[in-house]
Amino acid sequence: MSKSTNIVSLETLSCSAGWRNYYFVKVVTDDGLTGWSEFDEGFGSPGVGAVINELSPRVIGHSVMQHERIREELFCATRPGAGGVVGQALGAIENALLDAKAKTLGVPCYQLLGGKIRDQLRVYWSHFVSWRAGRIPHYQPIITNQEGVREISREVGARGFTALKTNIWRYENNEIKGWAPGFGSPFSPELNIDRKILTGLREHLEIIREEVGPDVDILLDLNFNAKTEGYLKILRAISDLDMFWIELDVRDPDALSYIRSQSPHPIASCETLIGTQQFLPYLRRQALDVAIIDAPWNGVWQSMKIAAIAEAHEVNVACHNFYGHLCTMMNAHFCAAVPNLRIMEVDIDRITWDQELFTHVPDYKNGHLIVPNRPGWGTEPVEEAIKEYPPITSHGLMGRGRTQSQT
Repeated sequence: MSKSTNIVSLETLSCSAGWRNYYFVKVVTDDGLTGWSEFDEGFGSPGVGAVINELSPRVIGHSVMQHERIREELFCATRPGAGGVVGQALGAIENALLDAKAKTLGVPCYQLLGGKIRDQLRVYWSHFVSWRAGRIPHYQPIITNQEGVREISREVGARGFTALKTNIWRYENNEIKGWAPGFGSPFSPELNIDRKILTGLREHLEIIREEVGPDVDILLDLNFNAKTEGYLKILRAISDLDMFWIELDVRDPDALSYIRSQSPHPIASCETLIGTQQFLPYLRRQALDVAIIDAPWNGVWQSMKIAAIAEAHEVNVACHNFYGHLCTMMNAHFCAAVPNLRIMEVDIDRITWDQELFTHVPDYKNGHLIVPNRPGWGTEPVEEAIKEYPPITSHGLMGRGRTQSQT
């Protein structure tokens, strides 16, 4: 039985997520079927929604079954400004089209990607300590000192998780302090790493290890918070610790390749890149052990292409996932279908009204996310709930400065 699949409307919606906003694309076909995706403007990308709305007339009238053609036509129209917020807008539209196409066919999105390889996905608890200590009071219970770090560390095993990722934290008179100059907190554009940061970070990691025990993997995200010299100092300072990976962001592939050559730990990177061409220099130089792909930014279909290129360079991939539950489901379908998966990122700490905003939330068992079998992404935003939490004006990285935070 054939179905009509032409797009009659495309719009964006948003709502408050406490210290940031959630953003959504809604595509409707002429038979009333709805496709959804989630995107983000708070992680240094203001204006994605404006680009989506500007491009929407070029999408109307096309069939959701032709998502590759639509994406290529939009790319042609935006080629001079490719990447950045334009690339993220194309990814958000692509992801909504994939949801609509899968629902039209009555299948989960992973079926469009070649079918799922795995039924459950090992996850790591991301922004561990960082959300409760850096985004007060949005995540409970808040963390202000070492004992709070010990308490959350004891939660890991009790809740069945086997891996976690934290950021740069240290302690002064038992008070926890964050360090994120790459994001302007504090404003220190030289990005130097001094001795107190090194000793404090090591203490932070040792406290976590002491409480979680020897069987939990610890990941460390250094973000954009140093330059080559500083990253090497950190790697030397924690060279004897058992780290699953060190994650860091470097714009120069040669610099990252050198850092990796000096690192005793695996290196993960590239979460802010868009498109195969941006990933290629890092892969060709064997600059990383794990390529992190932001599927909401790139589009899940394009992300599969990036993962295939990583596979050709003998590199595994992971997803960048610190948004709402819809993004988690989108990433879950990508992770279920991609052959060369390392592990999946999830935020376990959530704002209090997250569950109200989505029809289904992720299902975790024994440190794994169970891949949903429902049509499309397996969850949708609840429009009535979205209206109950209007978006805030000062949000994400642009709203920084009032509290410590990590991303």
